[in-house]
Amino acid sequence: MLNPADPAFVDLLRAQLPPDTLRAAEPRYLEEPRGRWQGRAGALALPRSTAEVSAILRACNAARVGVVPWGGGTGLVGGQLQPEGPPPLVLSLERMAALRGAYPEENALVVEAGMVLADVHAAAAAVDRIFPLALASEGTARIGGNLSTNAGGLNVLRYGNTRDLCLGIEAVLPDGTIFNGLKRLRKDNTGYDLRHLLIGAEGTLGVITAASLRLFPKPAEVGTALLAVESPAAALRLLSLAEARLSGMVTAFELIHRMGLDFLAEKIPEVKSPLAGHPEWLVLIEIGLPTGFGAAADHLAALFEAGLAQSLVSDGVIATSETQRTALWRIREAIPEANRLIGAISSHDISLPLGLVPEFITVAGPKLAAIGDFRINCFGHLGDGNLHYNVFPPKGRNRKDYAAQVDLVKTCVHDLVNAMGGSVSAEHGLGRLKVDDLQRYGDPGKLAAMRVIKAALDPNGIMNPGAVLRQG
Repeated sequence: MLNPADPAFVDLLRAQLPPDTLRAAEPRYLEEPRGRWQGRAGALALPRSTAEVSAILRACNAARVGVVPWGGGTGLVGGQLQPEGPPPLVLSLERMAALRGAYPEENALVVEAGMVLADVHAAAAAVDRIFPLALASEGTARIGGNLSTNAGGLNVLRYGNTRDLCLGIEAVLPDGTIFNGLKRLRKDNTGYDLRHLLIGAEGTLGVITAASLRLFPKPAEVGTALLAVESPAAALRLLSLAEARLSGMVTAFELIHRMGLDFLAEKIPEVKSPLAGHPEWLVLIEIGLPTGFGAAADHLAALFEAGLAQSLVSDGVIATSETQRTALWRIREAIPEANRLIGAISSHDISLPLGLVPEFITVAGPKLAAIGDFRINCFGHLGDGNLHYNVFPPKGRNRKDYAAQVDLVKTCVHDLVNAMGGSVSAEHGLGRLKVDDLQRYGDPGKLAAMRVIKAALDPNGIMNPGAVLRQG
């Protein structure tokens, strides 16, 4: 049973820390982007060092006070706040945002967990490298939160998820023990890899305080194209064709449905597709080439011609300037904004084996139509099998009209995903939103092991209580 971070505890903790480390939590620390929950907090902790994080967790563990780690507050599954139970201590690492070292000859960067993702990008650029994690929230999200949720983003196809971009971490375990795993090694087979255990744990096993990150050379040539494809199956064949012709150089491959363009026309009309009409399906592809491979636009033009010959594509546009490239990406990036303005009945962050994505799209629509009259906006990272499959009311109706069908819709989609060997949480994590989904669809052996690990590292259950694993 946890205790609240009440005034007596806060006073006790304050005496162990430098002035101004603890304060009342402002509203922004208790809110989440979609407004699903309102968080609670007895106090906010703003440490300046790993040693201070250690002292905070040691005290919280001894007093059995819950701790909710807070990154940039951009999570979409409620992992960054606690809506019920004894008010916890909210722990933000925003004051721990230093660059600890840049090693361009090693393609490595060592940063503290509170560094904003956009600043990580800037630090990489300063040594003529890139850190390829690409998220719409890069101006707010912090690298510690990205690691804790194993964030995905636009470039997973080429560079992998956040865990694939991390060489080592420094972290504080629930009892205050500091894990000094901040290595820059590509090979280290010295037993269990605590790095990968803590990455993706969503703050339930400890607090990541710093990380060694992988950098990459900047591509000499970047090319971007928006192509109209005949179907998701055709898009998948086009992806295969692109990877065969440009092995290892396809950075992003995004699938966009016509409904996304319709939503833009309805809510953000200044964002327009350069293609005539609204094709049923589009692909946004980006490639990055090293020196000596010629012009990226020429490779994309050749890919289009090959796709046209195989009846995979019917129209397309290739960006010829950075302005045009930005405009094409703006289409993809504005779709989630339009979605929010429309108001989804149920949103789904799912992944499937690549070969089953077309079948899922074909089957899911009629299954949902049997439940009610909906609009479906299906888009996402086809290159890594991650779809954002979101269900909306018909035009003129409001999502509140469908409150009674939310669970039916979600269960319909998730049951089908699970039956097809997919995941109901592709890149956003579990947080508090999907705790029951993990219980319903998770492998029993995995769940049992997760509970044993949680009990071993956090026997008092102080770390992000209520997230990921069901309490009790």
